[in-house]
Amino acid sequence: MASDRAFFYRRLHSLLGVIPVGAFLVEHLITNYFATRGEEAFTEKVLWINNLPFLILLEVFFIFLPILFHGVYGLYIAYQAKPNLGSFGTFRNAMFVLQRVTGVITLIFIAWHVWETRVQVALGNVAKEELYDLMVAILSNNWMFAFYLVGVIAAVFHFANGLWSFLVSWGITVGPRAQRISTYVTMAIFVFVSYIGVAALLAFRNAAMALGS
Repeated sequence: MASDRAFFYRRLHSLLGVIPVGAFLVEHLITNYFATRGEEAFTEKVLWINNLPFLILLEVFFIFLPILFHGVYGLYIAYQAKPNLGSFGTFRNAMFVLQRVTGVITLIFIAWHVWETRVQVALGNVAKEELYDLMVAILSNNWMFAFYLVGVIAAVFHFANGLWSFLVSWGITVGPRAQRISTYVTMAIFVFVSYIGVAALLAFRNAAMALGS
């Protein structure tokens, strides 16, 4: 039945947003954070990941396909959404709107970032050992730095606020008190993971500025 199928798709969309997509986002930002320790530390971490067995299968089935489904179905959900922010200016209504806005921003950002990095490595245009230099070159541009800054913060917010929705929709946080506590927890996650992501961007940016000086 159509209603059962829609319920299943929404549950799958919610689950994939946390596992594996959300988990990959956090892992990826932590990997990038090694840039704060210099090129050698970052490259060592990247090469370790790229030398994992069955990497292509892991990327396709646990990263790219889940992101594709979550992103495309998320656009469908956003298109159908009917926020009542104008009538009820509550915190959760604001989060409802921001979740859908950041979802669109994140999808665009991920597509561009994958094209600039992973696809270029796959095409042989960039060696895995050169990803640090590639990110330094990308973020030396003011507009690209701003784009990456917005993209990272949007992606982290979408994950953190989506985690709150996941806990509610899966019956883990039942009742106002549990949901209020989970709001504090997920917003703390947003701040902490955003710090990791922004610190990595600043590390690449500072390296670019040092080269230009």
